[in-house]
Amino acid sequence: MKTIDELLADGVAGRRVFVRADLNVPLDGTTITDDGRIRAVLPTVKALAEAGARVVVASHLGRPKGAPDPAFSLAPAAARLGELLGTGVAFATDTVGESATATVAGLTDGQVAVVENLRFNTGETSKDDAERGAFADQLAALADVYVGDGFGAVHRKHASVFDLPARLPHYAGHLIATEVGVLKKLTVDVQRPYVVALGGAKVSDKLAVIDQLLGKADRILIGGGMAYTFLKAKGYEIGGSLLQEDQLSAVTEYVERAERTGVELVLPVDAVVAPAFPDLKSKAPADPTAVAADAMPADQMGLDIGPDSRKLYASKIADAATVFWNGPMGVFEHPDFAEGTKAVAQALLDSEAFTVVGGGDSAAAVRILGFDENAFGHISTGGGASLEYLEGKTLPGLAALED
Repeated sequence: MKTIDELLADGVAGRRVFVRADLNVPLDGTTITDDGRIRAVLPTVKALAEAGARVVVASHLGRPKGAPDPAFSLAPAAARLGELLGTGVAFATDTVGESATATVAGLTDGQVAVVENLRFNTGETSKDDAERGAFADQLAALADVYVGDGFGAVHRKHASVFDLPARLPHYAGHLIATEVGVLKKLTVDVQRPYVVALGGAKVSDKLAVIDQLLGKADRILIGGGMAYTFLKAKGYEIGGSLLQEDQLSAVTEYVERAERTGVELVLPVDAVVAPAFPDLKSKAPADPTAVAADAMPADQMGLDIGPDSRKLYASKIADAATVFWNGPMGVFEHPDFAEGTKAVAQALLDSEAFTVVGGGDSAAAVRILGFDENAFGHISTGGGASLEYLEGKTLPGLAALED
């Protein structure tokens, strides 16, 4: 795929450049609680603006129902983008209507505009090719060139991600080029030992990637809510812990495959349990107790890996050359159940490996728990996209950028 470097070399002064970004930031009302995704697209937007392009930034935010909804407005993201750029950013109150048309028409060389949430339009996410195509035609009218830089959305067959690049000269932005380069280091040119740490709530979300990694990784560490389905498959009592009973047979088969193929599949040896799920708003003490993985009380639920598991996982990461981590080890949003996630993050930092944090909650945990983002090899902006790439799937947004 062609990259933004080639576009800049050709010259963009005076040209309208449509940047499909990922400004899908978490909001508390209108307050952005994590601006990581906005900062991730800054290099692309800044480079285009400094080269004299008239930059039109578009993104989705949340899951509105195909109609305007103030709760999902991109206005806070646009304001934050302007703060980070150190210059005013124009904001269109619609996506392809009168405001967007006038706002883009009013841009001068080097100026930046953000149009309103793409998903306020049914055509963005429609499964009907014609409806998506019609919306892509409207978006194409706003620009002369397309730059894809919303990595967190490239696994979606949406109008602005898949259909629009076919209508304009198209290039990959700095973020997408970086993300793809990193993912190739996890799939093609892998330095070993290769350790993968997987967490998060649902084992069903990770089965496909485990299936692929059983042929590639040297060690797979399992934590988070998904671990309890593995422990149940071993015959352990897991009390009220998260369980996907319909996945027990698949989990059992993967454990057996790991043994046959020589992949070290590491499960928690202990857990931090509590009588109930904690209150994440008040952060009130949750009466945590550490117990062995095979001795969980029936009236308790597992909410984090225990102290022995933390030491074990750190030791399994220590000699790695490559580490990919996706998914927290516990309910990291509550201080009583954050230590497992902290331990894995610290183990990545303590190792000499090329470390990749696979977006989503893992990236949020790194920031919330106070780690230096720059100390990791790479923090992805797209957890779902990263996983699907590792599963071997064709990602529509990347395919659309290929010539």
